[in-house]
Amino acid sequence: MNTTAMFAGATRRALAAIARPAAASAFRPVARAAAASRHLHAAAVNLNAAAAPAATRGPKSIAVVDVPVKGKTVPLHAIWLRDHCKCAECWHPITKQRLVETNTIPRDIQPKSVVAEKGAVKITWPDGHVSTFEDSWLANHAYSDKSEFRHLERTFPPKLWGAEIAKAPPAVQYDEVMDKSNKGLGKWLENIAVYGFSFVHGVPATIEKTKELSERIAFIRETHYGTYWDFTPNLEHGDTAYTSIALPAHTDTTYFTDPIGLQLFHLLEFKGKGGESLLVDGFEVAKQLKTQSPDAYAALRDLRVAAHCAGDRDTYIYPSPRYQSMFTEDPATGALTQIRYNNNDRSTLNHLSHADVARYYDALLQWQELLVSKKNEYWFPLAPGTVVVFDNHRVLHGRAAFTGHRRLSGCYINGDDWRSRLRTVLGDDRSMC
Repeated sequence: MNTTAMFAGATRRALAAIARPAAASAFRPVARAAAASRHLHAAAVNLNAAAAPAATRGPKSIAVVDVPVKGKTVPLHAIWLRDHCKCAECWHPITKQRLVETNTIPRDIQPKSVVAEKGAVKITWPDGHVSTFEDSWLANHAYSDKSEFRHLERTFPPKLWGAEIAKAPPAVQYDEVMDKSNKGLGKWLENIAVYGFSFVHGVPATIEKTKELSERIAFIRETHYGTYWDFTPNLEHGDTAYTSIALPAHTDTTYFTDPIGLQLFHLLEFKGKGGESLLVDGFEVAKQLKTQSPDAYAALRDLRVAAHCAGDRDTYIYPSPRYQSMFTEDPATGALTQIRYNNNDRSTLNHLSHADVARYYDALLQWQELLVSKKNEYWFPLAPGTVVVFDNHRVLHGRAAFTGHRRLSGCYINGDDWRSRLRTVLGDDRSMC
């Protein structure tokens, strides 16, 4: 192989990229001086390692292209543009899935031309393939020197609440939810998204009708408790929910790697005293804790503890990884997205340092003090005909002790599934696909 000629050819190509003039009728890719310098360096590396395996050779430069976006020139990487081609050959219009393997795109690909058309940019590639990007798409997705997480689709900012929610709790009627227009279903789901819970009134007090109601949202998540539950305090499972004792505010399935999303309850029969239900807006309490003691909030966010489900002989569940934090935040925004808290299910605390044990208990005690504050507790009696559903990632629930006969039914629904249903029922443009 004539390596001298090979290096000279690479040099000529890089210098030509610097000096290439822009045509008046089209926007041509601009290979910047820095990129050309990297190209020369890569050529030199390849020259010195010509006989080495490809995996050991230096990387080829990734070209930058000046693209016109609504009157501005935006520098974008050529491989990114080719990778995001939305033609039917490269992106399935129905499944919204990419059809081209990224490793089939040359790392140093550069377009032959970049032409601004009415409301779009047309890019022609060396193999003749043409990618057309609408100006609006480029404006939404073009990136810059600063990283930025984007929420281009509809969101539902939470409205926080305390005991005052008892004056006007979010609710819909059963007939509304079951109507095929989906308007009532949309209202129900939006209530859950915004407030973290919602009642449904006028539900027939039967297993069949309640199950049909839950399936208006999504399929039921089966666990070791079964699919749809119908139980009395008979300790059918080794869990305090199957007793008549009081249950402090908690979230369910802290011992799952993926805790359940929604929980639905319908009290079908009750002849006794007590048993009032409790809801607490965990996001509101977390906000209060963060204001009162930022260090306590940070401790519950950063210190990881273990949880377990071990009451049944044939069940021993704990998450993977085993240790999980109580608060989970969105890494893009810092917003609290999930609370994982059940003091009853917490495993032996034997892994923290001496200092962190003190820090954890100080934070936990402050959290619990706020959790049982009257201003944060919403107590109400469940009754046949009224269903309550709540977001287990946000709203904690509990129950007062009771006597007598109490028959409760309900189920779990996955978090991803109910949020998907929310988006599709209320309309979505899928602009992040």
